[in-house]
Amino acid sequence: MALIGYGRVSRRDQHPEAQRDALAAAGCEQIFIDKMSGKLERRPELDTALLVLRPGDTFVITKLDRLARSAKQLHEIVLEVLKARDVHFRVIGQGIDTSTPAGRLFFRIIAAYAEFEHDMIVERTLDGLEAARARGRVGGRRTKMTPTRTAQARMMYEARGDDGKRMHTVQEIADTFGVSRPAIYRALQRP
Repeated sequence: MALIGYGRVSRRDQHPEAQRDALAAAGCEQIFIDKMSGKLERRPELDTALLVLRPGDTFVITKLDRLARSAKQLHEIVLEVLKARDVHFRVIGQGIDTSTPAGRLFFRIIAAYAEFEHDMIVERTLDGLEAARARGRVGGRRTKMTPTRTAQARMMYEARGDDGKRMHTVQEIADTFGVSRPAIYRALQRP
């Protein structure tokens, strides 16, 4: 049952010594420190620390903001990664310890908050899309094949030479309008 410590400094001018000292004082046998912004998806030292953890170990940090930037991210790391591997979680500076009933309760509350936060984002997104549709915006990018261009493409597609063969290939038409062949086929299928 090892104590594995993790810290993160977000700017080059910050020094990790304070976190390293606090983690060492807490009894951490191995300490991993990332020297980069928490916004970045990849944090190599965090990945290594999570790989080192075994069932029954305790993952230790100094403050919650050193591990995650949102309730959702915290939920993903603590409940989905650590709990799934039967690893406890301790935050030195904030008195959180999931090996205690109070610590487990705290993280159930965090999980509920993360779910609430996600639901609110989804709701706001749907409201925004609905409002945009009401104003005539349908989303996505504008088609390059406007009705006028589609009519021109149709004329090119249907044009036949003296021998009865098409004068333009679909690829030539696509090149003329700066679109792909499937875009021409879709445009030609419209009434």
